[in-house]
Amino acid sequence: MRSDFQGHCWRCGQILTGLDYGRETYCRGCTQSTRVCRNCRLYAPGRPNDCLEPLAEPVKDKGRANFCEHFDPHEHPSADPQRSPVDELRAVAEALFRK
Repeated sequence: MRSDFQGHCWRCGQILTGLDYGRETYCRGCTQSTRVCRNCRLYAPGRPNDCLEPLAEPVKDKGRANFCEHFDPHEHPSADPQRSPVDELRAVAEALFRK
């Protein structure tokens, strides 16, 4: 991963760099683990294993550090575990047509 990468913590929004996504690294803002499914670009609630990668090992707690080899940090992870990107797009589209 690039050291100049800049993302955000899924829980508090703290800015994270590429060096902040280690297996035993914690967010400076909320002390939560940073290398978690909830901070990953592939995290997709509602999909099998809540992941876009079909070969990923199952992870029960999406907010705990894990050893997933497919981890790819997301620049702006969603704090709402119940809303998928599809749900967010649908909400925006519906808002366009409200009177």
